[in-house]
Amino acid sequence: MSRRSSSPRDKEAAKRAAVIGTQKKRLSLLVIIVLAAAALTAGGLVFFLAQQGRQAKVAAGSIQPEITATEVSFPRGAFDDGRARFFEYPVRDGRPVRFFILKSSDGVIRAAFDACDVCWPAGKGYYQEGDFMVCRNCGRRFASVQVNIVTGGCNPAALERTVVGEKLVVKVADIIEGSRYFPSKREG
Repeated sequence: MSRRSSSPRDKEAAKRAAVIGTQKKRLSLLVIIVLAAAALTAGGLVFFLAQQGRQAKVAAGSIQPEITATEVSFPRGAFDDGRARFFEYPVRDGRPVRFFILKSSDGVIRAAFDACDVCWPAGKGYYQEGDFMVCRNCGRRFASVQVNIVTGGCNPAALERTVVGEKLVVKVADIIEGSRYFPSKREG
């Protein structure tokens, strides 16, 4: 029995099929690598942002306010770096009212609830990005120099505060007024 040799055309077709098959395998492998890299990058970004949030809470936690029955006071110098510090004050049923304090770029120490008249039901609050406070729900940005000045809508809800000597003082009654933005699980 004789073996028939393949024609040049058959050999060329076999070579082409092998190359195309290899290229498809390489392309599939490349797509998998790119997707894996994208997933790792996204995961790293989420982890980084989560760590940043934890670090902000730790930094705020290092500021020890003085608490009396009628006032909460903070050392004025604790806000000199311009970073927003987030705090919680427990009200009835242990439910916390969240607020932030920052020294804006014009040198004024400002305070606001971590909520607004529009987006408060989402319960997401704000984060700081440079000289702006950004709503975590709708993404609107508010210049730090406007906190406590422009009110209503999606602007951070103003929290009254006064500077007395070297202390920033917030009245407990004013903090409790903000409890409407933070309903208990039974109310919300």
